This record gives sequence, structure tokens and C-alpha cells, in this order.
Amino acid sequence: MKGLVTMAKNQLSLYVFVSVLFVVGVIFGALMVNALTLEQQQELAQDVNQYVQLMNAKIGAGEAHAFWERFFFHSKWLLLLWLLGITVVGIPGVLALNFLKGALVGFSVGTLINQYAWKGVLFSLVSIAPQNIIAVPAMIIMSAAAISFSMFVIKNRLLRQKGELAPQLGSYTSTAVLMLILFAGAALLETFISPALIALVTPLLSSAIATN
Repeated sequence: MKGLVTMAKNQLSLYVFVSVLFVVGVIFGALMVNALTLEQQQELAQDVNQYVQLMNAKIGAGEAHAFWERFFFHSKWLLLLWLLGITVVGIPGVLALNFLKGALVGFSVGTLINQYAWKGVLFSLVSIAPQNIIAVPAMIIMSAAAISFSMFVIKNRLLRQKGELAPQLGSYTSTAVLMLILFAGAALLETFISPALIALVTPLLSSAIATN
């Protein structure tokens, strides 16, 4: 019983650490927007405006194609995290991926807010938030599992030469499979829910573009 409590505490500390690293990445990504030159900000604003106009015209890929595209994108992150955990020395890579993911989210939100002010916040809530509500926790759980597995291998297999590896590997892989299911759910939200919400918001942004 004591061992289970200790394990739970250790996992909790990993979740907190990875989550904090992700949040730091978000802050860093948001600050990067202000670090861009005026010319870079103008080019980025043009790209965002084109995307908004495209969504307002309801032009895009088919839903099935969009789902598989987003699912494979999330799966690549998951596979990379799993492989980094297997390699044991990939812990820095796991941490870097979480920081990078946070930076990408922060940069995307920061760009929208910089371009559309409060309307950018609204657009972020409908275009970025829905899928990341599932994808980010799944990534954090997988990252913690990868770090935990690597630490087990280092402590019990490389240093002490004891402890069975197969049960730990099975549990680690099972976690990856469960997170894959969650990523599929995130892809579904991104394919079917986000476009419907974006369609409600883009006319508001389009009017903002027209007045600029």
C-alpha cells in the first residue's frame, strides 16, 4: 500500500512538472509574437486573414481527409514520445517536445490576439481550444509515462540489474494505446466541432478585416 502511495506521488510530481513546462512553453510562444519584426507581423497577419476568409467561404478539405490528416499528425507526436521513452536517454527530448507544443499553442493564440484583439481570443476558443482540451492532457500523460518508464529502466535495469521489464513495457505501451484513442477524439473535435464553431465566428473576424 505504501509503495502504491509513493508511486502515485511520484507520478503526480511528473504530471505537475510536465504541465508547468508546457505552460512555460505557452508563455514563451505568446511572447515570440511581440519579438517579430513589423514586416514579419504583417506577413503573418496576411496569412491569418487569408485563412479566415477561406473559412468564411467554407472552402476546405473533405471531412474524412481532414480527420485522418489530424489523427496522423497527433499520432506522430505520440509515437515520438513513445520512442523517446523506450530509448531511455530520450527524457530531454520528451521535455523539449512538451515545451515545443506549448510554444506552438502560445504562438498561435498570441498571433490571433495580436491581430484581432478580443475577437482573437474568441477565435482561439473555437479554433485552438476544443481539440487541445483533449490533446494536451493526453500528451502530458504520455510524457509522464515516458519519463517514468525511462527512469525505471535506468534505476532497475541498468544500475541494479533487477526488476522485470516486460510488465513495465506492457503498461507503458497500454498507456500509449489509450492516449492514441484520446488523440483520435481530439482529431474528431478538430474535424467536426471546430469548423462548425469557426463558421459562427469568422463573419465577425471578416468584418474586422474589412474595416482594417
